[in-house]
Amino acid sequence: MMQSARIKVNRSFQKGEISPYIYGSFVEHMGRVVYSGIYEPDHPCSDEDGFRGDVLEKIKGMGVTCVRYPGGNFVSTYDWRDGVGPKENRPRKRTLAWKSIETNEFGTDEFMKWAGKAGVMPVFAVNLGTKGIENALSFLEYCNLPAGTFYSDMRAGNGHAAPYEIPVWCLGNEMDGDWQIGHKTAEEYGKLAAQTAHAMKALDADLQLVVCGSSSASMASYTDWERIVLEEAYDYVDYIALHQYFGGQEAGTAAFLAQAADFDRYIHTVEGICDTVRSKKRSRKQINISIDEWGVWEIRGTEVEKDVNSRDWEIAPAFSEQIYTMEDTLLFASMLMTMLRHCDRVKFACQSLLTNISACIMTEKGGGCWVQPIYYPFALMSEFGRGSVLECVEDIAGYDYHGMRIPYIDALCVHNTEKNELVFFILSRNGEDIPFEAELQDFHVTGIEDAVVLQAEDIKTTNAADHEVIAPRSMPERFSLDGHLSGKTLLRGTIEGYSWNMLRVRVEA
Repeated sequence: MMQSARIKVNRSFQKGEISPYIYGSFVEHMGRVVYSGIYEPDHPCSDEDGFRGDVLEKIKGMGVTCVRYPGGNFVSTYDWRDGVGPKENRPRKRTLAWKSIETNEFGTDEFMKWAGKAGVMPVFAVNLGTKGIENALSFLEYCNLPAGTFYSDMRAGNGHAAPYEIPVWCLGNEMDGDWQIGHKTAEEYGKLAAQTAHAMKALDADLQLVVCGSSSASMASYTDWERIVLEEAYDYVDYIALHQYFGGQEAGTAAFLAQAADFDRYIHTVEGICDTVRSKKRSRKQINISIDEWGVWEIRGTEVEKDVNSRDWEIAPAFSEQIYTMEDTLLFASMLMTMLRHCDRVKFACQSLLTNISACIMTEKGGGCWVQPIYYPFALMSEFGRGSVLECVEDIAGYDYHGMRIPYIDALCVHNTEKNELVFFILSRNGEDIPFEAELQDFHVTGIEDAVVLQAEDIKTTNAADHEVIAPRSMPERFSLDGHLSGKTLLRGTIEGYSWNMLRVRVEA
């Protein structure tokens, strides 16, 4: 066995409260995410509205709290008016982002009905690519204002008398990317975002608005983009969006899993830019962070583009339907743990995407659905990762990655005061079993509630053929408690090689 991994946590040292909306997801009109993903009227499991009941059940089990809609790249050519009213009157349109035909059979009203059944809060995006202020205002009026004016009356006429009261809106999508229809410079976008945000809040003062940050930390304009956009829009917005996907499995497991450190640095840097602009403006308002697209994306962007451009215009074509390994799951879980460490600033996050493309949930058209191994860390963290994140003092061996020290054990501790539990999320970046010890300070510990491990003998294993081959196992016998002396309790156990773990310890209030 390797050298032990040791941490210390203390009741008094907290990073911050976890927002429930860190456990969000994302639905875009892309591939089979909507059609035969969440919506398939002819499916034997579908309800009277065409929503797949088997998928809804998986979503509820996953613990998704909010869902961003309708895009994504799709939103930059989308006119929301095409997706409302009688379905037989809705136009078919060409979606330039994904070279597909959009039937508009599923639109705003269908999504809101689906969101109600899924029990998720909607997060909407407006088109600032080919549209602008007027389209954003009409969309907002349709969704949020009481009947009595043109667009709110249109909603009522479509059978939805009460306003939807959607609380969070994104001002466009990835507007720095040259792949985005209507992409802009930071100055152009910053001015448009500020004007749109000003107008939207004049119509609905209670809105929370998300301005686009860089599409990833690898963008040439990264950091300059954030600064320039915030200097224009700071007074009118509440969040700045980060997007981050990681691939690179070919570099080897150590380098692949170490990318969570790049993610941490990305978040930390944007926090600093927000605070720099705040100081420059002498503002009392703090801009927080919405990571409204994140995940593991192993298919290169050039390959996606080649795939999209090689086919004819189709309705809901299947593409980019990635199958995740245990190795992918470890990085995915570490990314979510990284966001929890920044819970004082990261208030929204949307795992991308909910079904079929870089997804937790996979569906067969006309057939069954199953979950990828990434589903389980998300579901368990959403259920039990509630409360306050505690500071961890670590004594853990590690390795070098681009000048950064990467610990073999990634450990996070949450104090869930509602359940009177300490919840540890522990991930191994090493193939060997590692002894683990946690010193719990100023807690009266009463026992181990459960210990769950997610692991596979081969880290390249997937759930594609056997849908249950990677699933959580309850193994509380692997851990023990050593007394309660001088306000300290020692928790000891063993972390299996290349595994993700959740350990729940009962404490007194």
